[in-house]
Amino acid sequence: MNTIEHGCDSIREEYYLSPTRQLTDVEKELVWKKPLSHKVSEEELRICKEIKRNWNRREMKIANILLEGDAGSGKTQLAKALSANSGLPYTKVTCFADMDKSDIIGAILPVISSERLEKMEPVEQIVLNALYESDGFQSTTEILMDVLGVTQEQAALKMKQVLKLVNENTEGEVVEYRFYPSEIVRAYQKGYLLEIQEPTVIRDAAVLMALNSALELDGSINLPTEIIRRHPDFIVVITTNRSYTGCRPLNEALRDRVQHTEKMDLPTKEIMIERAIAKTNYRNPLVLDVLADIIILLDKTARANAIKGVAGMRSFFYWADAVAGGASAKESLYHKVIYKITTDSEEIELLEEALESHGLLVSLNELEIEVKKNQILMQKR
Repeated sequence: MNTIEHGCDSIREEYYLSPTRQLTDVEKELVWKKPLSHKVSEEELRICKEIKRNWNRREMKIANILLEGDAGSGKTQLAKALSANSGLPYTKVTCFADMDKSDIIGAILPVISSERLEKMEPVEQIVLNALYESDGFQSTTEILMDVLGVTQEQAALKMKQVLKLVNENTEGEVVEYRFYPSEIVRAYQKGYLLEIQEPTVIRDAAVLMALNSALELDGSINLPTEIIRRHPDFIVVITTNRSYTGCRPLNEALRDRVQHTEKMDLPTKEIMIERAIAKTNYRNPLVLDVLADIIILLDKTARANAIKGVAGMRSFFYWADAVAGGASAKESLYHKVIYKITTDSEEIELLEEALESHGLLVSLNELEIEVKKNQILMQKR
């Protein structure tokens, strides 16, 4: 069996889901390429094996996956890794509170005359020209994000404003309409791996209902122009934060349509250190060991005391990188880790007490002295 190399990591072609499928050049670019720093996790291998094992079992097929955990626990990285391993193009949708059905399905846009277009504000002209000139490969949100340099939520809002504007004063005109699919519809129809980030923030229950029906294995979506069927290669990965401000419990009907779920927590200390070395190229095992112990304890303490912030892998990477760059481990602890968890004085005191009681502040002080000694020795050589 051939292997596909990704730095020090290799994944067997056995996880490709449609090896005979011919992707376009653009689609090939959408298949995620693993960086050298990527480390294969148990979750990644477990999901790949389960998807592949059940891929041709119809009613037992695994094509809706839920990754639930704290911010920085590697959910999006894992979703992208599944794209690389399965050989499917990766795309994503980041949900927001005021999302509506047009953000799920897409929008019908009138094609107005060039004379009327010229009378509009420059930004509206830019948006409409970009939409009219598109080849249908990108969603409306993607197009607006590219041409305006805005966020997904801002692009969706601007699209609604433009739609309202062009629909005004069309009496007496013969208007041609074009349908522009959403990113969800594009992935659904073309057979991509779609990451849906944070559907729990959506306020309108009707929007979630639209998602529910789309996630049926033999489902379909009713568009204004046609009914489209779910592509057999379509995989959706729902990623959601646990106990995150603005999030609600995941809709029960949506959760019921998931065939595989992973609870994403901090990995073991050994894996944390291995990933930090790969990310930062900092290789002092003594320092990384103490930093990892502190991250693990702060994560447990924050949970136990209902502190909303998170001490996760991102904090660990940036803290280790700061220390590698010569920063004080003790000072950067606050800027890279603690203040990301909380800036509340009473909560900070709780975290400090936990570190003190476990002897980790002493370890950190000893570490600082040792690092400074080594730096002096290196300078003398």
